[in-house]
Amino acid sequence: MRETGPLVHNITNFVAMNVMANVQLAIGASPAMVHAREEVAEFAGLAGALTVNIGTADPDWGAAMETAATVMRDAGRPWVLDPVGVAATRFRQDLCDRLLDLGPSVVRGNASEIRTLAGLAGSARGVDAGDSVEAAEEAARALSSRTGGVIAVSGETDFVTDGTRAAHVRNGHPLMSRITVMGCSLNGVIGAFCVDQPVFEATAAALAAYGVAGEAAGRTATGPGSFQVAFLDALHHLSPEDLDRDARIEGPA
Repeated sequence: MRETGPLVHNITNFVAMNVMANVQLAIGASPAMVHAREEVAEFAGLAGALTVNIGTADPDWGAAMETAATVMRDAGRPWVLDPVGVAATRFRQDLCDRLLDLGPSVVRGNASEIRTLAGLAGSARGVDAGDSVEAAEEAARALSSRTGGVIAVSGETDFVTDGTRAAHVRNGHPLMSRITVMGCSLNGVIGAFCVDQPVFEATAAALAAYGVAGEAAGRTATGPGSFQVAFLDALHHLSPEDLDRDARIEGPA
């Protein structure tokens, strides 16, 4: 990924843009935040991957998301969907239904979001999960059957499945949950890893890399503020050897 420095087109929320761009730069990708309906199709045609985050979507942004996702689907390039707070409103649910029909390569969400997308009751608290990762594993497999892609459930232990294979990724640090948009920024890392790579393996590797960097940051941070700075540095310094040594991926099975 670092050798190619892939261009990743991100249609993300207002809260995430700056942090997400810095995370992608630190890991070695090239981020672009482009959401205007007038240019998303043209820009998506230039990108190696797309990420879509519905956190602060409106009707115009929703239409732009569908347009960009269609370009990536038709070109056979990866795109990642983050269904932020999908259980909260009908608008979010309807938008996600249309986006799911466009076959995202990866859907990454918390357990409650994945359960909602699979048509099951969840216990979401706004944009936060109220369900365990284990409670969403079967929902993830079912959702993968609908999309034909990979589903990643984020939590203390991440779960990844393509409907047939599954893996658990046990990397991370508790302070990661105390920084806003950490999950949103992860989407950009997943997208970058998926460019020209097998999506299931790339998603698991991206989750592990993110978690390994979190563990490294946690060894020096004294709180959320210092953690955020240390995390960017850890992503920047992360090596393939670090990932091989420290990744805790169980599976696939």
